[in-house]
Amino acid sequence: MAKNLELKTAIKNFILYRNILTGIGAEYIRVINQSDIYYKTNNGLLKLRLFDDEAELIKYNRDETGKTRWSDYEILKLDAKKAEKFLGQLFEVETVVKKKRELWMFDNSRIHLDNVKHLGRFLEIETLVLNGNADARKRFSSIKNLLRLDDSKQILSSYRDLMLALK
Repeated sequence: MAKNLELKTAIKNFILYRNILTGIGAEYIRVINQSDIYYKTNNGLLKLRLFDDEAELIKYNRDETGKTRWSDYEILKLDAKKAEKFLGQLFEVETVVKKKRELWMFDNSRIHLDNVKHLGRFLEIETLVLNGNADARKRFSSIKNLLRLDDSKQILSSYRDLMLALK
């Protein structure tokens, strides 16, 4: 199972962060239009991510109560044409999150500038654990500092939870 350290914060616009990311040498990857379909489960979170004619089933566990957001996750590639219908017959859909995501990479971390339908604009960092938690925490902290992010403004909820709160 893979593991990463995450942070999410609401932002007003992307221009400041694009400039910072460019200035620190982050690599702009691309824009991705995603739909995340969350299913009701008894254990952890399960979502089907649809993008660019691709489908991934993502299972993850994360302590949603702590200030440090470590996630254990697994990704299974699926046939995009069949996945949504197949899973919809097995599981009840809890909510759907649609977003336009700018993907950037820096120091084995994914930085997302997300425009999420019904929720607004967000910045997310996902730092991959490669050489233990301490190393990941150090790289994560460095990126937070470079982006001038304030821990007190961190959102400790998933997009799923934010969408469910709207209902």
